[in-house]
Amino acid sequence: MIEHMAELPENPTDNTMNLVDSGCRELGIGLSDKQLAQFALYFHELVEWNQKFNLTSIIECGDVQVKHFLDSVASLPIIAEELNVHLPFSQSYHMVDVGTGAGFPGIPLKIIEPSLKLTLMDGTGKKIRFLSQLITKLGLPKAELVQGRAEELGRQMGYRGQFDLVVARAVAPLNTLVEYLLPLTRRNGFTVIYKGANSPEEFMESRNAISVLGGEMVRFAPVHVPYLDQKRFILLIKKVDRTPDQYPRGQGLARKSPL
Repeated sequence: MIEHMAELPENPTDNTMNLVDSGCRELGIGLSDKQLAQFALYFHELVEWNQKFNLTSIIECGDVQVKHFLDSVASLPIIAEELNVHLPFSQSYHMVDVGTGAGFPGIPLKIIEPSLKLTLMDGTGKKIRFLSQLITKLGLPKAELVQGRAEELGRQMGYRGQFDLVVARAVAPLNTLVEYLLPLTRRNGFTVIYKGANSPEEFMESRNAISVLGGEMVRFAPVHVPYLDQKRFILLIKKVDRTPDQYPRGQGLARKSPL
C-alpha cells in the first residue's frame, strides 16, 4: 500500500495540462491545482520511463492529455450516475484496473476521485515497476499493485468477487474480456469496459458470455471524450449472480474459445 506524498512541481499546471483542465470542465468535473499538478507529473514520468521501456506509443503532450487522460476519465460521470452518487464520492469504492499497462484508466480516475481504493493489475514486471514509482511520486493513498493475469487471479479467494468496480481499457475482445472481469466483480458491483467504434458488433457477440458469467448489461452508451473525434463507448455490466466456479478458464481458453 502506498501512502507517501511526493513533492509536486512548484508551478502545478506548467501550462501543459490545459486540455485536461478544459476537457474535464466540459465533462462537469472541476480540477484543483493539486490534481492538475498530478496530471502534469504523470505526463513527465510517462515520457521519461518510455525512453527505457515501451509503455505507450502516445507521448506527445496534447495526445496524452486527450487519448489517455481524458479518454480514461470520460466514464466517471456515467459511473457516478449508475451508482447514484455525486462527485466527489461520499463513500469509498474498491476498484481494480485489469491490464492497466501504464496506469490507464485507473490512475486518472484515482487522481480525480481520491476516495477510490485502487488496485492496479498487470502481468508485466516493468510496468509494475513504473507504476510503483508513479503512485509514490503522485502521492496516491489507498493504491496497490498486483502482478499477475486476471484469468489466474480471478480464481483466487483474495480477488474473486472482491471489487465494487472492475475496469478495463483496450485489453481484449469483449467476449473474451468479460470472462476476465466478471469473476473479479462482487455481486451488485459493476464491470466498466472502454471500447471503440466496433463495440456494437462486439456486444452482440458477447450477450451469452455476459449472462453465463452472472452479468447483466445496464448501460451501453457512446461517450463524448473532449477533443477526440473517434467513437468511444462505455459498457456497464452489473453483477447480478455469482460466476460459475469453472470461470475464468485457464490456458488462454477465454481468448481461444470465447463463450
